[in-house]
Amino acid sequence: MHPAPLLSDLVANLLTIIVASILVIFLCHRLRLSAVVGLILTGMLIGPSGLALIPQERVEVLAEIGVVILLFTLGIEFSLVRLYRNWRPFFIGGGLQVLLTVAVTAAIAAAFHLPVGNGLFLGFLAALSSTAIVLKAYADRHELQAPQGTLVAGILLFQDFCLAPMIVLVPVLAGAASASMLGVLGRVAGGVLLVGTSFLLARLVMPRLLHWIVRTRVREIFLLGAFGVCLGMALLTARLGFSLALGGFLAGLIISESEYSHQVFAEVLPFRDVFNSLFFVSIGMLLRFGDLGAQWPAVLGLGAGLVVLKAAIAALVIGYMKFPARIALVGGLSLAQVGEFSFVLGGVGLGLGLLDGTLYQAFLGASIFTMLLAPLLIQVAPLLAARAPHLPVPRLLQRLQLDGGSSPAEPAAARRGHVVLVGYGLNGRNVARVLRETAIPYVVLELNGMLVREARQDGQPVVYGDATRREVLEACDIGAASMLVLAISDLAATRQAVRVARAAKSDIYILARTRAVSEIDELYHLGADEVIPEEFETSVEIFSRVLERYHVAHNVIDAQRRIIRGEGYGMLRGASMATSAALDRIAEVLEATLTDTFLVTRGSQADGCTLRLLELRRRSGATVIAVVRAGQPTTNPSPDLHLHANDTLVLVGNHAALEAAFALLQGKTPGKAPPAPGVAIATKGDTDAREG
Repeated sequence: MHPAPLLSDLVANLLTIIVASILVIFLCHRLRLSAVVGLILTGMLIGPSGLALIPQERVEVLAEIGVVILLFTLGIEFSLVRLYRNWRPFFIGGGLQVLLTVAVTAAIAAAFHLPVGNGLFLGFLAALSSTAIVLKAYADRHELQAPQGTLVAGILLFQDFCLAPMIVLVPVLAGAASASMLGVLGRVAGGVLLVGTSFLLARLVMPRLLHWIVRTRVREIFLLGAFGVCLGMALLTARLGFSLALGGFLAGLIISESEYSHQVFAEVLPFRDVFNSLFFVSIGMLLRFGDLGAQWPAVLGLGAGLVVLKAAIAALVIGYMKFPARIALVGGLSLAQVGEFSFVLGGVGLGLGLLDGTLYQAFLGASIFTMLLAPLLIQVAPLLAARAPHLPVPRLLQRLQLDGGSSPAEPAAARRGHVVLVGYGLNGRNVARVLRETAIPYVVLELNGMLVREARQDGQPVVYGDATRREVLEACDIGAASMLVLAISDLAATRQAVRVARAAKSDIYILARTRAVSEIDELYHLGADEVIPEEFETSVEIFSRVLERYHVAHNVIDAQRRIIRGEGYGMLRGASMATSAALDRIAEVLEATLTDTFLVTRGSQADGCTLRLLELRRRSGATVIAVVRAGQPTTNPSPDLHLHANDTLVLVGNHAALEAAFALLQGKTPGKAPPAPGVAIATKGDTDAREG
């Protein structure tokens, strides 16, 4: 029996989309472009204005489901705890950025004689940035925990949260709902009531429902239950006159308050990615090359204008929050593109008549242009920020007294021979705690205002400011300091701080932290005395624990650590000459005679036995040189000494001998202990067998 023609055509269309998307995304990956851009380009290629391989209406239905699931997962990720931790960037940064962008865009639209509703709607479209592109770029650069990372994430989170009320207000702007003040307030109140009901369900109903689903221990029920909540809430909001997407967001918000939210997110994530891909492909299919060809200069001009407008507003907002010009420029350029949720709003506005066909095509073209520019802008932002004091925007911020300066923590005379600790995150706090306990003088330099307040509450000597600026380092008395510790995760700031600190004091000892292996040589070249790469330190800790498990003495493990760190992690980086030298030195250490201890436990092989009967030297090659009993050592013990529980044996021998001795003492098969890596241990029985 052959499948129905409609189903067969749908499968063929999906296969075409998948194959084309793979090829285009692979090409974009080689060009370091976002996958979102690749999917949009795929739609342009196979859509009606391209090769016309797929009817657009067949993709739009699946794309609409993708939008609902996208908002559903966004609601799951929206955590009240996360909001509390990042409230200043969320409320102040995000709120000002959205309000100013909407207001300025509406004013520009009014200058072109567009109605107020249309202008405000265009402001909605311009206010949103691409969460997918920006956060992925920051994650790839390991900057999510850097000051600009937390700022940008908070602003993006606020933009994402604004999507729901924007969707509620779009029909009002279009005149489809009552445009009176009472009508607007009623519609907003309806949305608030819907959100309030969602939270009530979150607290009362959803935990019980999810608990019942989890108790079944059937993965299919769990997955279908999550989708049922998502689609059911979407259908409810649609029936109440709101959008399907709003319902998906509220469903995710309900589940986010439950203890099973992480598992729901993990189960839904693959489906979200598939349907979202179809959504972005459908956006590309909406472009009509004929219209764009006739107005491409205006489209490029609109895209460039959006980039400049959004970057300038975001930079001013970040500067207003008392962050320095460097962070303001990086954050502004990172938020300068139009976001994927703008396409969701654009589709709603097109259906309600807020955009005509020509303006919608111009918006699509300009938005895609800004997305294409986004990875490049994020990449060059730190380079431009290094020249921040010479650029006009930072000068404007300084005139407005919005540029973060420094605030001395204590009189300069009190700091001599101290440590300048840059960063009060997790690593910085641990270092500060140790310095305080060991009475080593130090001063903390931090750029995050919230962390500065926490440091002052903890009684830390803290200076607020940017370590990449010489005058801020001088406020920390860099000239009188003996050491600079860079415990921040901002690679660009680390490079600049090393350069500035070395120029400020040529003999200061600089210790820098980095996550990227590629930064090691550059930081040494810039003047760092020691670079600690987190990936390699994790490797060092892992092999240290492995060697401890095989009873290698601590002094031997410490010697290997010193060897690897002393040659700049060359062995772990694969540098051939450094690897060869390090391995030779480690081999010398391992061949040396080692010492270790063994505690006799009750009922073990050694409990109640004499050293003569154990025959450790003959069976393993290790020698017992002392026995510690009740805190009293007995050196050169007699072979007839009876061992008892809680005795501590002090053994000497090479690595293989100690490993075999521990196997015997632990009651394993004599002479059959698992050998250490790279060490072969042969027992007499094995030798006899081979000789036989």
